[in-house]
Amino acid sequence: MRATAFALVAALVLIAPVGHPRAAEGPISGFPGNQTEVQRALEARFDEGLDPGDLRSWMQHLSSRPHHVGSPFGREVAEFIADKFREWGYETEIETYQVLFPTPRLRRLEMVAPTRFTAALEEPVLAEDRTSGQKDEQLPTYNAYSIDGDVTGDLVYVNYGVPADYEELERRGIDVAGKVVIARYGGSWRGIKPKVAAEHGAIGCLIYSDPRDDGYARGDVYPDGPYRMADGAQRGSVADMPLFPGDPLTPNVGATEDADRLDLDEAPTLTTIPVLPISYADAQPLLGRAGWTAGARRLAWWSPVDVSRGSRPGASPSGTRIQLGHRAGLQRDRAARRPRAVRPVGAAWESPRRVGERCRGPDQRTGGHDG
Repeated sequence: MRATAFALVAALVLIAPVGHPRAAEGPISGFPGNQTEVQRALEARFDEGLDPGDLRSWMQHLSSRPHHVGSPFGREVAEFIADKFREWGYETEIETYQVLFPTPRLRRLEMVAPTRFTAALEEPVLAEDRTSGQKDEQLPTYNAYSIDGDVTGDLVYVNYGVPADYEELERRGIDVAGKVVIARYGGSWRGIKPKVAAEHGAIGCLIYSDPRDDGYARGDVYPDGPYRMADGAQRGSVADMPLFPGDPLTPNVGATEDADRLDLDEAPTLTTIPVLPISYADAQPLLGRAGWTAGARRLAWWSPVDVSRGSRPGASPSGTRIQLGHRAGLQRDRAARRPRAVRPVGAAWESPRRVGERCRGPDQRTGGHDG
């Protein structure tokens, strides 16, 4: 067996150097005739201008501090990139857009029955990651464009929370109306999960990172590997982006200062129920009480987080009740649908800000964390 394996490796080593140059000398699709050689020469000149040391130092600088939209370091990052573009001969300018950007002032998640548990909703400081302790500048774990809410209800596990999962729950006689659902990340855009949950009558939505999809079941977790650690949670927008992306108040146009804006009550991409992302460390006590595993195994709904229960998927026979609180200044007032200004002033608008800088060009530079 070992001799065969060695012979195979040796053959691959001998074949690879022969095949590679031949492939490099062949034509490039889309470059007819001598255009292939012109393109290769251009790529060689480009490669000569690249220095791995530059790439490393730039990345270390850009990821050294949190730089979400509207943050002080976000502006520095924009100016750094703009200066580089100018240095390389691009005509560059920084434009300012005023976008709705809510950040939470309150996040709370508790199991209130049959026992009590309070979720940490906090990522740890790691000795191996010097940026993990920058708590003053970091955004907390939250889902942007979730409306405010304070709800209490039974907990129902809904797998990925996509339409097919609710069809399975319905076949089993399980109703999520008036309840809080918990879904795992994956299977769809994250904003689909609260949207579909609300369509089925749910009053709140939790989204957790399951180790089966992103955690120890896949490989080593951070900081030893690339997968999510137990206390890590996935931030991100839950806006209804399939409807339209970007600023929720200025659909299909740039969010300039003089752009016409929707009232919050009229913004269709905001969620209609409160949403909160949690880690699988916070999810485990909740799922350990929700009762769904045996049926879930048969449906490929099984999660490594909980293997202790034996009830059908989605059920909550233990009477698990969840209290979910989220405040970011996005209140919907459906009783009074009058036009009102959305301004980043006053106590009610301390968190939702309409500020942001963007460097014109191929730039995706903002981040909710240090990345």
